[in-house]
Amino acid sequence: MTQQPHATPPSATPPSATPPVWDKEHQQAAPTPADMPAGSGFATGGLVFAGVLMLVNGVLAILQGISALATDDVYNRVGDYVYKISLTGWGVILLVLGVVLLAVGYGVLKGAWWARMTGIFLASASMVLHFLFLPYSPTWSVIMVGVDFFVIWALATAPHVSGRGTAPAGR
Repeated sequence: MTQQPHATPPSATPPSATPPVWDKEHQQAAPTPADMPAGSGFATGGLVFAGVLMLVNGVLAILQGISALATDDVYNRVGDYVYKISLTGWGVILLVLGVVLLAVGYGVLKGAWWARMTGIFLASASMVLHFLFLPYSPTWSVIMVGVDFFVIWALATAPHVSGRGTAPAGR
């Protein structure tokens, strides 16, 4: 039998052949968040959701503050409570917190580095304030503590998106 001209020699591998999966040189590692492109869903999904939650949290805190300032009948009176802040005081605190949360949530959605750091601080402060507000509105306060926890986690673990916002000098 003679060798035909179009047949490939036995030692050569066809160009379409893929290396076996056990070959360490040709295996790809799973992509990490730092390796993913800036526009990927994993890199921006939690960050965008945290920004939207901050905007919603800000609007709701403003509404809560207005209702605490408008009438004292909206929230139950608490008899002996260690942290004695009047409902007018709570109204002012929640109103200011809501306005600042709106501004920082907008900054997070725009991708500003300062907004991420400020957002972590504000979500922490909001978590503490809603914990202190438990006697007035227990169910809502527990929900907001959970939302603030997610916002802190999302802002702290989201990778830095290059080209957006202003990064600190060391980055």
